[in-house]
Amino acid sequence: MKKRRIFAAINLPEYIKKRILNWQEEWTSLPVRWTKKQSLHITLVFIGYAGDEEMLEVCQTAKETGRRHQPFEIELKRICFGPPGRSPRIIWLEGEENLALAELKDDFEGHLLDSNQSGYNRKEVRAFRPHITLARIRQREWRLMPSKPNIEKEVSLSFLVESIEVMESRLLRDGAEYVVLESTPLGG
Repeated sequence: MKKRRIFAAINLPEYIKKRILNWQEEWTSLPVRWTKKQSLHITLVFIGYAGDEEMLEVCQTAKETGRRHQPFEIELKRICFGPPGRSPRIIWLEGEENLALAELKDDFEGHLLDSNQSGYNRKEVRAFRPHITLARIRQREWRLMPSKPNIEKEVSLSFLVESIEVMESRLLRDGAEYVVLESTPLGG
């Protein structure tokens, strides 16, 4: 049985993706691997490797969770290096802490943990702060740079979250490719 690498995510509207691509074009000389437009998202819950039965249970849990939550707004505030407190590995776009998003994540994770079929067995203990990976730093080339650029930038972007997606991550040589397995409207 083939296992798939799956996660739950919030996909971004086209206008947010275009703004991100415009910012990426300002920094083409950086030694990074840019996230492709179709791969830009906010990871809600990383589930891991799942067989067919587990994947179906995760999709069903997403549907049930989505029905219990109404659409809500997310604000994206800052482009910066991540993760915090470490040597930079990623450039990401951080969002504001968001109660509706935290409740959606907690509800989804809680039901995954309660299910014997999902294969999910660990709850995130860190506070959840939404972020979008814009690029992964090529460490060797980065270390050789004589001076590091200041990419930090305050932004003001917001969008309405209207669905959650269960996605598969296919690891390829030039980065991951993401495929939507299930899209569930909120409040539906």
